[in-house]
Amino acid sequence: MSTTDTKAETSSSQEKARKAPQTLIYTLFGSLFVVALLTIISAYHWWDIPEKVLLTGRWIVIAQIILYAIFKRSLTTWILISMIVGAEFGHDLPEIAVGMNLVSKIFLRLIKTIIAPLLFATIVCGIAGHSNLKQVGRMSWKSLVYFEVVTIIALFIGLIAINVAKAGVGVTLPTAISQANAPEVVPQTTAEVILHIFPENIAKSIYEGQVLQIVIFSILFGIAVAMMKQKHYGPMIRFTESLAEAMFKFTEIIMYFAPFAVFAAIAYSVGHMGIDILVNLFKLLATLYVALIVFLLGVLFPIALILRIPVKKFMKAIAEPVTLAFATTSSESALPMAMERMEEFGVPRKIVAFVMPTGYSFNLAGTTLYLSLATIFVAQISGIDLSIDKQLVIMFTLMLTSKGVAGVPRASLVILLGTAASFGLPTWPIYIILGIDELMDMARTAVNVFGNCLATVVVAIWEKEYVRTP
Repeated sequence: MSTTDTKAETSSSQEKARKAPQTLIYTLFGSLFVVALLTIISAYHWWDIPEKVLLTGRWIVIAQIILYAIFKRSLTTWILISMIVGAEFGHDLPEIAVGMNLVSKIFLRLIKTIIAPLLFATIVCGIAGHSNLKQVGRMSWKSLVYFEVVTIIALFIGLIAINVAKAGVGVTLPTAISQANAPEVVPQTTAEVILHIFPENIAKSIYEGQVLQIVIFSILFGIAVAMMKQKHYGPMIRFTESLAEAMFKFTEIIMYFAPFAVFAAIAYSVGHMGIDILVNLFKLLATLYVALIVFLLGVLFPIALILRIPVKKFMKAIAEPVTLAFATTSSESALPMAMERMEEFGVPRKIVAFVMPTGYSFNLAGTTLYLSLATIFVAQISGIDLSIDKQLVIMFTLMLTSKGVAGVPRASLVILLGTAASFGLPTWPIYIILGIDELMDMARTAVNVFGNCLATVVVAIWEKEYVRTP
């Protein structure tokens, strides 16, 4: 066989490989249409179709989706497909699915081992490596001003949304939701909230996953290293640079496990709560999702457009971390990947290392929007008419108490219970929210990650250090 024939054969094989996904997409859409049509016919009792036929059809579609992911070889594709497969698995095999939470817990534990050393290494290296303490001060006040403005807007969007939707009016407490599953609430004073920012034992802060305390320690440590003599300064900088690189490589390894963790998390949620969990609380859930979409389209996207951030490229960069945060309901799971993607997007490491971890405590726009919405929902369902000034006081209280909740399981629910108790609202309606908290947590966590990624770019532009890559 001649060289020309060999090249032609290779080119033909490559062309077939490229066409395979397209052919598969057509087949997939055809199968999906048939299964959807049969499901509608069965649901409206136009024709009695056996459940086994519908089940087989759904799994044929899923098999085609998995085959498409094999061709794509993209982590984002695998994560999205894992969500679909997990939802179907949880619906069809709930007895097995409820035991799969262990897989997602393993993934989250592995991620948590990355957080502290990664934050420490990147922050220390970012501060001490440039020895520009004035810039650290500038980034601090710029970041905090941006965070607070965006958070306040999110609070008011949540407040307006729930007052317009009145989702709490006419909702009754499902008997299936038990108050026994609710977390215990320990009310905190203002002094305790302030003290909680500062670490008393760095090992304890790492163990408890206190992101803000780790950030404070790392900033002070970085400033101390910057003030050291060259003899001690050099080895410490080399150590933190090497540690940061090692943790990013560690993250790459762990991310191969992400699709399995996402599959298990979604399967557990659907198997545990059921698809019909939205029946009683669809209005509340819809209000949250619509409010978050309004916040994205009305606040975050205009910020990106005003600062001439390439939106399409930005969306592509954050697709994986946001999807991961949505599926696992954990901001921590997306932090290492989000930091890496923002560096690739053109934000210097020193800015990413400072702004993003700080944002995990001060820029939780999705969580604060949810808290404002949920608090007024509690009042509505209880028949309590809160005046506007009382609602505003509650909003600003939430703005303070919501700091530093990232990484703490159901921390927003704990804050919600504490706020209700502080303002004399009954706590029993909150147990309704407990039933769909995971579904609400998906959206607010994804928005938190989106907002923090955008914040790093905004601060980089203000510092004139954003590199606009082609």
